[in-house]
Amino acid sequence: MPHHRIRSTSPSVTALLGLGLFAACASAQTPAPPPTSPPPPAATADPATPPWLVADSAGRTVTLALQVTPAPDGGAALLNGYRNGELQIVVPLGWTVQWDWRSADSTAPHSLVVMAEREKLPTEGGRPAFDNALTRMVTAGLNPGQGDRTTFTADQPGWYWMLDGVPGHALEGAYIGLKVDPEAKTAYVKTAARSKK
Repeated sequence: MPHHRIRSTSPSVTALLGLGLFAACASAQTPAPPPTSPPPPAATADPATPPWLVADSAGRTVTLALQVTPAPDGGAALLNGYRNGELQIVVPLGWTVQWDWRSADSTAPHSLVVMAEREKLPTEGGRPAFDNALTRMVTAGLNPGQGDRTTFTADQPGWYWMLDGVPGHALEGAYIGLKVDPEAKTAYVKTAARSKK
Protein backbone atom coordinates (compact mmCIF):
# COMPACT_ATOMS: atom_id res chain seq x y z
CA MET A 1 0.00 0.00 0.00
CA PRO A 2 1.53 3.32 -1.01
CA HIS A 3 2.20 5.89 1.66
CA HIS A 4 1.17 9.43 0.95
CA ARG A 5 3.18 12.14 2.49
CA ILE A 6 2.20 15.76 2.58
CA ARG A 7 5.14 18.00 2.13
CA SER A 8 4.94 21.65 2.67
CA THR A 9 7.66 24.17 2.52
CA SER A 10 5.33 26.91 3.64
CA PRO A 11 5.09 27.49 7.41
CA SER A 12 1.67 29.11 6.92
CA VAL A 13 0.17 25.88 5.51
CA THR A 14 1.55 23.87 8.45
CA ALA A 15 0.13 26.42 10.88
CA LEU A 16 -3.28 26.30 9.19
CA LEU A 17 -3.33 22.50 9.31
CA GLY A 18 -2.38 22.58 13.00
CA LEU A 19 -5.10 25.14 13.81
CA GLY A 20 -7.69 23.06 11.97
CA LEU A 21 -6.70 19.95 13.92
CA PHE A 22 -6.82 21.90 17.23
CA ALA A 23 -10.26 23.31 16.39
CA ALA A 24 -11.62 19.85 15.49
CA CYS A 25 -10.36 18.39 18.78
CA ALA A 26 -11.65 21.32 20.81
CA SER A 27 -15.12 21.10 19.27
CA ALA A 28 -15.31 17.37 20.11
CA GLN A 29 -14.64 18.00 23.81
CA THR A 30 -17.44 18.75 26.25
CA PRO A 31 -16.59 21.71 28.43
CA ALA A 32 -16.23 20.85 32.12
CA PRO A 33 -18.98 22.27 34.33
CA PRO A 34 -17.89 25.15 36.51
CA PRO A 35 -16.82 24.05 39.97
CA THR A 36 -19.54 24.28 42.57
CA SER A 37 -18.95 24.91 46.23
CA PRO A 38 -20.25 22.19 48.54
CA PRO A 39 -23.42 23.03 50.49
CA PRO A 40 -22.82 24.13 54.05
CA PRO A 41 -23.11 21.22 56.47
CA ALA A 42 -26.31 21.14 58.53
CA ALA A 43 -24.57 19.50 61.45
CA THR A 44 -21.10 19.14 62.84
CA ALA A 45 -19.02 16.26 61.55
CA ASP A 46 -16.49 16.03 64.36
CA PRO A 47 -15.29 12.40 64.41
CA ALA A 48 -15.33 12.45 68.22
CA THR A 49 -19.02 13.38 68.25
CA PRO A 50 -21.25 10.36 68.87
CA PRO A 51 -24.07 9.66 66.41
CA TRP A 52 -26.71 10.36 69.08
CA LEU A 53 -25.67 14.04 69.27
CA VAL A 54 -26.42 16.27 66.29
CA ALA A 55 -25.26 19.89 66.53
CA ASP A 56 -26.69 22.48 64.15
CA SER A 57 -24.47 25.56 64.52
CA ALA A 58 -26.50 27.62 62.05
CA GLY A 59 -29.74 26.89 63.90
CA ARG A 60 -28.05 27.00 67.34
CA THR A 61 -29.69 23.68 68.22
CA VAL A 62 -28.45 20.37 69.54
CA THR A 63 -30.55 17.21 69.23
CA LEU A 64 -29.92 14.32 71.62
CA ALA A 65 -31.18 10.74 71.28
CA LEU A 66 -30.93 9.40 74.83
CA GLN A 67 -31.58 5.85 76.02
CA VAL A 68 -31.53 4.31 79.48
CA THR A 69 -30.29 0.72 79.61
CA PRO A 70 -29.57 -1.64 82.51
CA ALA A 71 -25.96 -1.95 83.56
CA PRO A 72 -24.40 -5.34 82.76
CA ASP A 73 -22.84 -5.41 86.23
CA GLY A 74 -26.14 -4.83 88.04
CA GLY A 75 -25.15 -1.30 89.11
CA ALA A 76 -26.78 1.99 88.22
CA ALA A 77 -28.61 2.23 84.91
CA LEU A 78 -26.67 3.67 81.98
CA LEU A 79 -27.58 6.73 79.93
CA ASN A 80 -26.20 6.14 76.42
CA GLY A 81 -23.68 3.77 77.99
CA TYR A 82 -22.47 6.12 80.76
CA ARG A 83 -23.09 6.75 84.46
CA ASN A 84 -21.43 8.38 87.48
CA GLY A 85 -20.75 11.58 85.50
CA GLU A 86 -18.36 9.74 83.14
CA LEU A 87 -19.70 11.76 80.22
CA GLN A 88 -20.32 15.47 79.90
CA ILE A 89 -22.36 17.11 77.16
CA VAL A 90 -21.17 20.65 76.37
CA VAL A 91 -23.72 23.07 74.90
CA PRO A 92 -23.08 26.68 73.89
CA LEU A 93 -24.93 29.30 75.92
CA GLY A 94 -28.28 30.22 74.39
CA TRP A 95 -28.66 27.09 72.27
CA THR A 96 -31.87 25.06 72.11
CA VAL A 97 -31.61 21.49 73.38
CA GLN A 98 -34.03 18.90 72.00
CA TRP A 99 -33.99 15.43 73.44
CA ASP A 100 -35.73 12.19 72.60
CA TRP A 101 -35.44 10.02 75.71
CA ARG A 102 -36.33 6.30 75.89
CA SER A 103 -36.16 3.64 78.59
CA ALA A 104 -34.86 0.26 77.48
CA ASP A 105 -34.45 -1.01 81.05
CA SER A 106 -37.01 -3.68 81.90
CA THR A 107 -35.91 -3.82 85.54
CA ALA A 108 -37.13 -0.42 86.81
CA PRO A 109 -38.82 2.87 85.90
CA HIS A 110 -36.59 5.84 85.05
CA SER A 111 -36.75 9.56 84.30
CA LEU A 112 -34.43 12.42 83.36
CA VAL A 113 -34.13 15.95 84.73
CA VAL A 114 -31.46 18.67 84.39
CA MET A 115 -30.46 20.07 87.80
CA ALA A 116 -27.71 22.47 88.85
CA GLU A 117 -24.59 20.81 90.23
CA ARG A 118 -24.19 21.20 93.98
CA GLU A 119 -21.88 19.64 96.53
CA LYS A 120 -24.06 16.54 96.78
CA LEU A 121 -26.33 14.70 94.39
CA PRO A 122 -30.02 14.98 95.27
CA THR A 123 -31.85 11.92 96.59
CA GLU A 124 -34.51 12.46 93.91
CA GLY A 125 -35.33 14.69 90.98
CA GLY A 126 -36.60 18.18 91.71
CA ARG A 127 -37.11 21.50 89.98
CA PRO A 128 -35.29 21.57 86.63
CA ALA A 129 -32.55 24.14 86.08
CA PHE A 130 -34.18 25.18 82.76
CA ASP A 131 -37.85 25.45 81.89
CA ASN A 132 -39.07 22.13 80.49
CA ALA A 133 -35.72 20.30 81.02
CA LEU A 134 -37.30 17.11 82.36
CA THR A 135 -39.28 14.05 81.39
CA ARG A 136 -42.80 13.40 82.62
CA MET A 137 -43.21 11.79 86.04
CA VAL A 138 -39.75 12.71 87.30
CA THR A 139 -39.94 10.97 90.68
CA ALA A 140 -42.28 8.10 89.74
CA GLY A 141 -40.39 7.42 86.52
CA LEU A 142 -41.61 6.09 83.21
CA ASN A 143 -42.10 2.39 82.66
CA PRO A 144 -39.82 0.27 80.48
CA GLY A 145 -40.42 0.93 76.80
CA GLN A 146 -41.78 4.43 77.41
CA GLY A 147 -40.14 7.66 76.37
CA ASP A 148 -40.47 11.40 76.34
CA ARG A 149 -39.44 14.33 74.17
CA THR A 150 -38.67 17.81 75.35
CA THR A 151 -37.11 21.07 74.21
CA PHE A 152 -35.48 23.72 76.37
CA THR A 153 -33.13 26.67 76.04
CA ALA A 154 -29.74 26.49 77.76
CA ASP A 155 -29.92 30.12 78.84
CA GLN A 156 -27.77 30.04 81.99
CA PRO A 157 -24.06 29.16 81.92
CA GLY A 158 -22.75 26.64 84.41
CA TRP A 159 -22.39 23.00 85.40
CA TYR A 160 -25.42 20.71 85.59
CA TRP A 161 -26.39 17.11 86.12
CA MET A 162 -28.63 15.20 83.75
CA LEU A 163 -29.90 12.72 86.29
CA ASP A 164 -32.49 10.04 86.84
CA GLY A 165 -35.05 11.64 89.14
CA VAL A 166 -36.48 8.40 90.57
CA PRO A 167 -35.57 8.35 94.30
CA GLY A 168 -32.14 6.83 94.88
CA HIS A 169 -31.22 6.38 91.22
CA ALA A 170 -28.89 9.40 90.94
CA LEU A 171 -27.18 8.44 94.21
CA GLU A 172 -26.55 5.00 92.71
CA GLY A 173 -24.81 6.71 89.78
CA ALA A 174 -27.55 7.26 87.18
CA TYR A 175 -26.37 10.66 85.94
CA ILE A 176 -24.12 12.36 83.41
CA GLY A 177 -22.89 15.94 83.19
CA LEU A 178 -24.02 18.96 81.21
CA LYS A 179 -22.02 22.14 80.82
CA VAL A 180 -23.53 25.29 79.32
CA ASP A 181 -20.47 27.11 78.05
CA PRO A 182 -20.47 30.72 76.76
CA GLU A 183 -17.11 30.04 75.04
CA ALA A 184 -18.24 26.92 73.13
CA LYS A 185 -18.84 27.28 69.40
CA THR A 186 -20.77 24.02 68.99
CA ALA A 187 -22.14 21.16 71.09
CA TYR A 188 -19.93 18.16 71.80
CA VAL A 189 -19.16 15.52 74.43
CA LYS A 190 -16.24 15.05 76.81
CA THR A 191 -15.35 11.85 78.60
CA ALA A 192 -12.19 13.00 80.36
CA ALA A 193 -12.21 14.30 83.90
CA ARG A 194 -12.65 18.05 84.10
CA SER A 195 -11.66 20.65 86.63
CA LYS A 196 -13.75 23.64 87.57
CA LYS A 197 -11.90 26.95 87.41
